[in-house]
Amino acid sequence: MKRNFSNYKLLSALALTIGLFASCSSDDTETIVNPNPTTDTRWITVAAARMGDDPGDGNGGTLIYSITSDDAKDPTVSIEPFDNGFIVPSNRTARLQSSEDGNTMFNISYAGDTGGNYTKYTVEGGQTFTQTGSEISIAPYVGTAPRWIKLFDGDQTGAAVYVSTENEFDDNGDYTRTDATIGVVTLDLENSLINNFQEHSVALSDEEEAAGYYISRIDMPTLNEAGDKLYIGARLSKIDPATTESESEYEILGSKTIILDYPSLLNPSVITSTVGHGNTNGYRSINAFEYNGSVYQANQSDPEGSYILKIDADNEYDDSYDFNLDEALGIEGAYILAWRPAANGKAVIAYRHDGSAEGVAGAQGFFALADLNAKTAQKIDDIPYDPDFYLFQYQGFVVDGTEIYLTQAPVGENGNIYVVETETGEVTKGAELVNVEGSHFIGVF
Repeated sequence: MKRNFSNYKLLSALALTIGLFASCSSDDTETIVNPNPTTDTRWITVAAARMGDDPGDGNGGTLIYSITSDDAKDPTVSIEPFDNGFIVPSNRTARLQSSEDGNTMFNISYAGDTGGNYTKYTVEGGQTFTQTGSEISIAPYVGTAPRWIKLFDGDQTGAAVYVSTENEFDDNGDYTRTDATIGVVTLDLENSLINNFQEHSVALSDEEEAAGYYISRIDMPTLNEAGDKLYIGARLSKIDPATTESESEYEILGSKTIILDYPSLLNPSVITSTVGHGNTNGYRSINAFEYNGSVYQANQSDPEGSYILKIDADNEYDDSYDFNLDEALGIEGAYILAWRPAANGKAVIAYRHDGSAEGVAGAQGFFALADLNAKTAQKIDDIPYDPDFYLFQYQGFVVDGTEIYLTQAPVGENGNIYVVETETGEVTKGAELVNVEGSHFIGVF
């Protein structure tokens, strides 16, 4: 028999009332001991994206709902985030982050009247997320649709970025280059304060710029192990220098990353991989992680399929590290949509490839278990797949020790939470996720 959590708030309120009566003892010195301690569990917050105009677009808003990790692993539990979830302030799909222990959710609204507003919530179970601290807007620095991420510095800092471009010409009116001005703001997540803001014009090589290449999008700032450099993923685009019209068919250059001093956000430089080609900015999910002294970064739109790239402590790409997902999985056109490693160097990767079926919202997605040290990966077969299983907007995995939590549900259909034990590859089918028409789940936090 499934346990439905739609009345979670009512049950919580009853439990609280009972607890209050129990604490009113005639012996004020009596200590009430919880007979069922939950120190071995944590909150798992499910994020659900409601359909706007089209199935899977996620533009109808974001809802979140939390359960304990024990319940998340229990297939008899059933939750209905679309009917009972907390509506996260955001005009479109919210850009969510969570604290490392799962007890706090962070949100910066995306677009609309509240775009750029930062809010923080204490997770209390079910649909109860209590706002804590003050709001602050980062819109004056990076606009109302900011691309932001929480840095891995003990939940202290968030970083948001933007880039604006402008073509430049000489006195004769001939195109010379496209200037890319980046803006970076860091945010004190605990006290809702702006730490720093800097803008820079970031240049490519003279040869690349003369050919019409420029940085068109940036995202996913990541700290190095020393905490003195901030890496920012970048996407390159190209125009025809003769006409300044955008080009779609052109040579893909080596993957690039912008590096800034941290926390000053000064001294921009650009490094280039000779292993991977394509973009490093990712999309909705964190795209680079520090592990064992280096930063490992996924790339996208690589002609050879996505790579996991490695940036070493010297702040340069390690071009001896060659980890290609096409080769590892025996597929073509691998595209890493989202990924997350555990502390043991084993990672879960959400991906699509040239053989993916076309579903109602886009190409079918899959999950793989990868080993950063061995540079191997294998598809996780114990998770069910469907042509409408859409992962392009996927945002969040939960790492708890060597376990990684994820969500599986085709667009508009029910699914489940799954837990991957990265040491053994064992997969546990967990709580049922009740879906609604045209909507989908975008991860756990």
